[in-house]
Amino acid sequence: MKQFNVIIIGGGAAGFFAGINIAEQNPNLKVAILERGKEGLQKVKISGGGRCNVTHAEFIPNELVHYYPRGEKELLGPFHKFMTGDTMAWFEKRGVNLKIEEDGRIFPVTDSSQTIIDCFLNEAKKNKVEVLYNHSVKSIKKTENDWQLDTNQGSFFTEKLLIATGSNPKIWKLLEGLNHTISKPVPSLFTFNIKDSRIKDIPGVVAQKVAIKVLASRLESEGPLLITHVGMSAPAILKLSAYGALELAKCDYKFSIEVNFIKRSFENCLVNLKALKQTLNKKTVFKFSQFDLPKRLWKQLVLAADISETTTWADLNKNQLEALALQLTKAIFKVDGKSTFKEEFVTAGGVNLKEINFKTFESKLHKNLYFAGEVLNIDAVTGGFNFQNAWTGAFIAAKSISK
Repeated sequence: MKQFNVIIIGGGAAGFFAGINIAEQNPNLKVAILERGKEGLQKVKISGGGRCNVTHAEFIPNELVHYYPRGEKELLGPFHKFMTGDTMAWFEKRGVNLKIEEDGRIFPVTDSSQTIIDCFLNEAKKNKVEVLYNHSVKSIKKTENDWQLDTNQGSFFTEKLLIATGSNPKIWKLLEGLNHTISKPVPSLFTFNIKDSRIKDIPGVVAQKVAIKVLASRLESEGPLLITHVGMSAPAILKLSAYGALELAKCDYKFSIEVNFIKRSFENCLVNLKALKQTLNKKTVFKFSQFDLPKRLWKQLVLAADISETTTWADLNKNQLEALALQLTKAIFKVDGKSTFKEEFVTAGGVNLKEINFKTFESKLHKNLYFAGEVLNIDAVTGGFNFQNAWTGAFIAAKSISK
């Protein structure tokens, strides 16, 4: 039997961040992290393609919350206490230099997630946080003054308990045993599987300014679109997958999307095509891409509009002009399934947010039980926002626990 003042279940981003901050703010507390794997910080390791997308350069709380399909309302107060700028200052104070990329994502200057992992491991050691690997929690019980945790390596007792296990069905099950409500987990942040002759042979092509709608729903998004070997990805798709996580799960990931490749109306596009018919009359339509579209995509859309490779602009008839305008602004694609985005497993679902006090991240049902990170029903679009939720929740919980 081992006794601690604070135990954190989960040795990921939120768990380490909380542990270090608790021990720093109150060095008298005996703090332990229980991690079921043989090493921790696995998501940190693979995030951002192994570079670790620490946070995002959005410095206004009211703007930042818009990136959270679940948690938008609840995170506004917490973001006023610990924000993206605070995250940057925290890491830089501990020797991790960060850089802001053009799209707003923030990475360590080293471009290596190992920098972040080393920082956490060093700070945990320095602040005497015990990190116990290969410790899988089997049960969580409330005693009169303590929490009792039974693990595969014996029992532990603690005054205060922080759960930072991410999307872990076994822990959610244990929390249901403590009367917490769990919103059913479904995947978020995924790419769309699409079999379609228009995109079959052009993986790697990126259209920069695209607007997409999911038909028969109110879901829509804009941004860059990437054609992949199995369908479509990039921010325009990932935003839809995050905001539509529950809706798209209900239809078993079988639905249709309408893609506007040039973000212009059908009518505006048609007017432009008619003007091109006059100015480029002798040139072949197939060869010269318009509207800043990638050449390979333009060619596929031209062929899909029933225009041959040798047709000149002058030869285009009314039906062909309309068909091309439709392919450019209202192209319909059938989605049949999803794939994981890179290695980023993000889940919509978790502990019901109504049961959490967001001033402290403490359970409203049990005193001295805290939560941080994705174990809660909070998730974000891609770009460092899920990590920011982890840092904010962990920091605020740590402040409350260390008092």
